[in-house]
Amino acid sequence: MPVDPNAAITITAFDWVPEFARGQVRDLRVRWALEETGQDYAVRYLPQGCQKKAAHRALQPFGQVPTYEDGDVTLFESGAILWHIAERFPGLMPAPPDGQCRSLEWLFAALNTVEPLIMDRAQMTIFEAAEPWSAPRLPGIDERITERLQEVSDRLGAAEWLAGGFSAGDLMMVSVLRIIEGAGLIEAFPNLADYVTRAKSRPAFRQAMADHMAGFTGHPPSGPDERTAEHHPKQGVLT
Repeated sequence: MPVDPNAAITITAFDWVPEFARGQVRDLRVRWALEETGQDYAVRYLPQGCQKKAAHRALQPFGQVPTYEDGDVTLFESGAILWHIAERFPGLMPAPPDGQCRSLEWLFAALNTVEPLIMDRAQMTIFEAAEPWSAPRLPGIDERITERLQEVSDRLGAAEWLAGGFSAGDLMMVSVLRIIEGAGLIEAFPNLADYVTRAKSRPAFRQAMADHMAGFTGHPPSGPDERTAEHHPKQGVLT
């Protein structure tokens, strides 16, 4: 569905992030969900720094993106937004009787069990790469990630999706796994690599990614703020 400035749904996104973050900022997850469910949406773009100002904090208390607005409903956190979309619109919920519960459990597994380890790796390899503790910690982090990937791989097996039909749980799990694409970790599990490729081939993902990338029309902050945006995780360029 096209991005429509007059749409009832509005999300927020950054108008600029460093190159490493493009394709990973979490507005992509919401765009993908809206595409899967056939919903037009508008985007309010934020220059770096504006996410920490009072106007945006009124919507997102932690000063991050995305947010979601639709009439009287205002939400933050990509997982909560994704689940709201899945519940409200058809397209992301497997058939009853247990499809909803299974989708929800995999959404939480992606966010709570898999993503923290992957973001720990991002901390070491991006934000703290020059620190003396980074390289020694990386093998242990990768070992823990590999253990988690093995467990997801074992559960997926030869199935196409984790909860029956493609669901909000798959959308979130693939969004998390994409963070470490190319690092040799997912690639060690052929069924997971195929799972990610299969999800990325969906027309909704391709459209969401195209619109996500097209939105980076702004400019980096200048001076010390630019260094912060590029190297400090608390600026939320991946959130």
